[in-house]
Amino acid sequence: MITPVVLCGGSGSRLWPLSRNSLPKPFVPLIGDKSLLQTTLERVSAFGGKVVCVVAAEGHRFLVIDAMQAANVTGPIILEPVARDTTAAMALAALHARQKEQPEALLLFCPSDHHIPDAWAFIGTMRNGMAAARAGLIVAFGVTPTSPSVAYGYILQGPRRPDGSRQVRGFIEKPDDARARALVLRGDALWNAGIFLTRADTLLAALARHAPDILRSCQAAMTRPHREIAGDGLDFVRPEAAAFHACRSQSIDYAVMEKHTPIAVVPFHGQWSDVGSWNAVAHLTPADSQGNRLHGQGIAHLASNTYIRAPHRPVVALGTQDLLVVDTQDAVLVAHRQRADEIKDVVTRLQGNEYGEDLVHRRVVRPWGWYDHVDSGERFQVKRITIEPGAGISLQKHYHRAEHWIVVKGTAEVTRGTETFLLSENQSTYIPTGEVHRLCNPGKIELEIIEIQTGSYLGENDIERLEDDYTQTTVHSDDASEWATNNSGSIQNGALRENESGADNKNRAHHRHYRSGRCLACRVSPRQGLPGSRRQAP
Repeated sequence: MITPVVLCGGSGSRLWPLSRNSLPKPFVPLIGDKSLLQTTLERVSAFGGKVVCVVAAEGHRFLVIDAMQAANVTGPIILEPVARDTTAAMALAALHARQKEQPEALLLFCPSDHHIPDAWAFIGTMRNGMAAARAGLIVAFGVTPTSPSVAYGYILQGPRRPDGSRQVRGFIEKPDDARARALVLRGDALWNAGIFLTRADTLLAALARHAPDILRSCQAAMTRPHREIAGDGLDFVRPEAAAFHACRSQSIDYAVMEKHTPIAVVPFHGQWSDVGSWNAVAHLTPADSQGNRLHGQGIAHLASNTYIRAPHRPVVALGTQDLLVVDTQDAVLVAHRQRADEIKDVVTRLQGNEYGEDLVHRRVVRPWGWYDHVDSGERFQVKRITIEPGAGISLQKHYHRAEHWIVVKGTAEVTRGTETFLLSENQSTYIPTGEVHRLCNPGKIELEIIEIQTGSYLGENDIERLEDDYTQTTVHSDDASEWATNNSGSIQNGALRENESGADNKNRAHHRHYRSGRCLACRVSPRQGLPGSRRQAP
């Protein structure tokens, strides 16, 4: 049996403003209404009896749980304390398999963010590599090129093996245009899809040979990993942070594949895209007679070869040519299509600005639900907050702001100081500065409130969490005061900047228990209240 391992890393900065640090590419519904991670999990679940291993960042663990529950799969979630590229991620998964006394387990390593619409063709191709993998080879999967592309690396096929796969004659990094054309004309070159099938012990032996330092760091990190039961058949596996921080960062192609022999390759002839840029997304959108590709409320008039993504409002392109236009609630991208790969440079330039558009969306997902930053001004800001059934925010207090809550929909259970009471629709309450408070949803439908904050400092790090079931990062009020002093010129509008570790930017696990184990949602299905809008792009 094959155990799928989904590698959920990378920031997807070329897909800004939709993909950001807080909600990167794998978790964004770029194609249809499902995230790329969810469709990947659904595609590979046929191999492992609905059991899938995911390797992801610690700060995205609740986003991963959300996708796994939506895809109806279970399995371990290996949480990297810091990104160290694909070699380390694959090593962690192989070591985990060995710890489970499954050294000969076939592991199928897949990126989390590829588009492969023909799932059955994909499954059949992967199975064509099983014999070679069982025999102790690393099996790569390449895609039959449909055109010369400088966006992908290439795999050169050699003679056919008795098991039906082919030997690999070499790996070629992303070529220039002339070499890409020559490679396609040869007929034996495949796009490198970054998908590999191998036994756990085979991969570990290859790492010991070609990247022993990375393997040693990962072995040290996995000697005594912290394990936590997340519920619903999902488990967190946390490598030891200090040991993993010492690990070198390198891709598996550089560290192993370009050096190791023998390696087999199996070609995949179906449709495939790594969805690595806005041009790639555009090509997956139907075109009109002028080559315009429109998503949502985009309108192209007297335009050609223009892509518009406008989910929230009408966006009109008049007389344009070769443009990319991507509209979100708080940022707009307008780019020449030939410059699409340079968007990552713009994101680098945005890093550190006062608004935080490189990090977070206006709509921020949290373990308990989400909030939307509606408005802000001198000493005030307004949020629309939605809390899912049975969930609640942490018990907390703020030192620099007061809060006014108005219930728009549902029923709120409010803790304010020593009192606890219920609020219904159109009722409101006031939380003074420094008052201990908590907001929970005891009902069967979403709780929606309008929160009006007032005070001298409205930053997200003015919070002291006294009880927190989601282990969110707490910044002490002294840190907030110091930050406010050092950034007094940029905080008056309450700019929404999250902790840079991403720990405060997590999704929630559906049906999670809170407050001493009491779960107010137990009387409803854990799937109830799974709004499609939660997985819609911001």
